[in-house]
Amino acid sequence: MRSERAVLRAGVSMAATLPMLAGALALGIPAAHAADHPARQTLAGTRPAWATAAADRGATADGAAFSARVYLAGRDAAGLAAYARAVSDPHSPSYGRYLSAAQAQNRFGATDGQVAAVKSWLTSAGLRVTGVSRHYVSVTGDVAAAERAFGTQLHEYRKDGRTYRAPERTATVPAGLAGAVLTVTGLDNAPHRARAKDQLPPPDQMFRNAGPFSSYYGSKTATTLPDAYGTKVPYAVRGYTGRQLRAAYGAGRRTGRGVRVAITDAYASPTIAFDAGSYARKHGDARWRTGQLTQVLPGEYTRTEECSAAGWYGEETLDVEAVHAVAPAADVVYVGAASCYDDDLLDSLSKIVDNHLADVVSNSWGDIEANQTPDLAAAYDQVFQFGAVEGIGFYFSSGDNGDEVASTGTKQVDTPANSAWVTAVGGTSLAVGKHDRYLWETGWGTEKATLSADGTSWTAFPGAFTSGAGGGTSRTVPQPYYQKGVVPQALATAHHAAGNRVVPDIAAIADPNTGFRVGQTQTFPDGSQRYSEYRIGGTSLAAPVIAAVQALATEARGGKPIGFANPAIYAKAGTRVYHDVTDDPTGSGLAVARVDYANGFDAADGLVTSVRSLGKDSSLSAVKGYDAVTGVGSPARGYVESYRRR
Repeated sequence: MRSERAVLRAGVSMAATLPMLAGALALGIPAAHAADHPARQTLAGTRPAWATAAADRGATADGAAFSARVYLAGRDAAGLAAYARAVSDPHSPSYGRYLSAAQAQNRFGATDGQVAAVKSWLTSAGLRVTGVSRHYVSVTGDVAAAERAFGTQLHEYRKDGRTYRAPERTATVPAGLAGAVLTVTGLDNAPHRARAKDQLPPPDQMFRNAGPFSSYYGSKTATTLPDAYGTKVPYAVRGYTGRQLRAAYGAGRRTGRGVRVAITDAYASPTIAFDAGSYARKHGDARWRTGQLTQVLPGEYTRTEECSAAGWYGEETLDVEAVHAVAPAADVVYVGAASCYDDDLLDSLSKIVDNHLADVVSNSWGDIEANQTPDLAAAYDQVFQFGAVEGIGFYFSSGDNGDEVASTGTKQVDTPANSAWVTAVGGTSLAVGKHDRYLWETGWGTEKATLSADGTSWTAFPGAFTSGAGGGTSRTVPQPYYQKGVVPQALATAHHAAGNRVVPDIAAIADPNTGFRVGQTQTFPDGSQRYSEYRIGGTSLAAPVIAAVQALATEARGGKPIGFANPAIYAKAGTRVYHDVTDDPTGSGLAVARVDYANGFDAADGLVTSVRSLGKDSSLSAVKGYDAVTGVGSPARGYVESYRRR
């Protein structure tokens, strides 16, 4: 989820800490096994992998402050997972038989008796209950009380050059509570925070693109610049608009009317209504109706400096404007989190499920899989499952650093895009030609070479990898049933013979070099705050575009929600409703030329001229059929109407 600006600044993936579980916990089911003490049951996944004997620096002080959330398993955790699968599977007789939020809670949520028992246990250990929701009981106290409650010592461990608290052994709960407790988060205090994957500068840093530009792909050729792949190449587009994207992805006459799309991020842009309205007026999108854009926000925000709160404004702006550009009649509700930490983001997702605020949810944040912790994975997956039984689908960006080797040294996927219960959205480079005609797409992956000092060649062409759509094979999440028979065995079994989840599922425009034009209020060098526009990309663009396309498809179904879409998405694999995206669709190599302001806003410090090769995504490749860059492909003409109820 990378922005134009992040690419210019060399780009580091931004992420969140959202873990995923293997086995039973991957489905949000508490895996209770016999503990060392027969009167207690273990909560698998509550001791992080980095809490090793070699990293142990000794016991945490008994009086140290402690806070945690004890997540509730509910009446029937296994039944929740089973029903979530059944209502999402087009081959199931229960397909589409969704429950209301109240029905889901009554059938699968925690009982009053379970909540009372959990509270009693925690308070008897000396912890203070500070809050109770449908999903968890939050507590505070000291380490000594926490150790009594969870049957484990808390120690200090070295991780990434710093010291953090973590349990010395897997947490346990009284045997009588094993069916009531899903997991506990907060036993370790390593940072669990999310960052928008578009590394967007805050509004007080004005940014704009330099030209020349193409108005559509290939409309302006860089005739004075050196050849690339044996020919002159076009300048990058100024930024596609909604009309061009709607044409590319087969919107037809659908507008998303009657459908509500939710967007989650941290914090909230104070100028979003003005910016979104200005953008729609300038680019021919339908003007926003009164009440069409709403926000659900927390009472107060926290960690604003640590999370670079203003940097999230651009993420919200991109998501809101992209959804409206592709599905201009859809209602949009922005649900902002109080911070970039997982507890707060989980609260935002839970608000959507508990109140059924939308049927389609776009999420442009995440982290690398290595930063997963299984306790949080269980909490996230439970929310996704509740969404599935209510007919709510969650769409997550797959990441912007390709296989992640360049940024982390390890080949891995991003999370929570790796969850078996969400739709992971990969990225493409998109060519829309004259008269809004779809030309082709490549997998998004960019290599950059700059113009030589004498202007006669590209230095070290094609240059170094800068960014690309995230994808690959999870190391922790088992292969979901809907990927079997579609995902190549070589990908599924890359880490385990039994097979694992492969990311992404579907894809859309993400390359900043063929990106989307966005409008946002920024602070100019003279100190004035004004609306301005720039080109942007990343899988943070792909996620809201796919969410908007799903809104169009929901309209085609007569307003009947699609819900968790992966079973339906894979059931259509290999058909003409998808563009089967490959890395070199023309067979001759593809690139665009770019001229950028060195300082990001004017020519005072000079210009930087470069050529960006397309379809060069680290070790990942977009090939015929399913691949780990674009999944089953991007929506083509016919995709939206394929959801019509017959």
